[in-house]
Amino acid sequence: MDAVSFPDVTQLAVPIFIAAILGEFLWIALKGRGGRYETRDAVTSLIMGAGSVASGIVLGFIAWGFFMVLWEITPLDLGTSIGVIVLCFVLDDLRYYWVHRFGHRIRWVWASHVNHHSSQHYNLTTALRQTWTGTFTFMMVVRAPLVLLGFHPALVLFVGGINLVYQFWIHTEAIGKMPRWFEAVMNTPSHHRAHHGRNPRYLDCNYAGVFIIWDKMFGTFVPEQENDPVDYGLVYNIATFNPLRVAFHEWVAIYHDVTQPGLSLKERLLYALAPPGYSHDGSRDTSDTIKAKHLARQPQDSGTPGF
Repeated sequence: MDAVSFPDVTQLAVPIFIAAILGEFLWIALKGRGGRYETRDAVTSLIMGAGSVASGIVLGFIAWGFFMVLWEITPLDLGTSIGVIVLCFVLDDLRYYWVHRFGHRIRWVWASHVNHHSSQHYNLTTALRQTWTGTFTFMMVVRAPLVLLGFHPALVLFVGGINLVYQFWIHTEAIGKMPRWFEAVMNTPSHHRAHHGRNPRYLDCNYAGVFIIWDKMFGTFVPEQENDPVDYGLVYNIATFNPLRVAFHEWVAIYHDVTQPGLSLKERLLYALAPPGYSHDGSRDTSDTIKAKHLARQPQDSGTPGF
């Protein structure tokens, strides 16, 4: 089983990604609807994608080494049958849900994930705006239970790649609502558009990778609302197309916050580990306080989806 190998599905999908991006661009150009492309924004997303691939090549040995150590100590080996692959895929999607949720609720992890939300546009290039610093969040530990349960590391990474490939197509405005049964179970462009919204209603929702049922189970599902069009980007947009700033701006901000003079050890730790927007003096807003302030201004929204 140590010789188990699976194809790198993300690399195999690259030609499909390129063809789909060109197809979406032509659709928008010809139809005059379904989204918008901004050249500098799209180029930034493509550079971020290339940088993510490069960082994976350079640093991938860290996660792989960690998983292989776990594989050596676990007494379990579930093999690679079709049923095992399907089970691993479902459990890994649950793993993705929690990693993604941590990525919005723990600032240390958000520092890596924030670049994916930094575009103020929403098209297929946005899907490629991926992190360069995921290794440093240590979220690889969330995959540890899968390996310890007997799923080979190569299989775990394989199903994770399928998960990421699935998520590519949901980054579009060219597709409206899918059939009701599909919207009920699967992550869709509509659900993921809401996830990318900076509107108070849409903050911290729809973390699913493939199956939206996780959000419905754990109370984080918010449907896209026609009367509240999604406004894409960050609560406070960084207004730059510089890939280096996109990749590292939040890490730099954490450093400046943690090294402020006069803070207690607890406050320094909270600047790194509390939800984004935490401040020791309450001078900043978290997603929770933004939602609360919105409801104070517009109490009629109380009880509606997202509030």
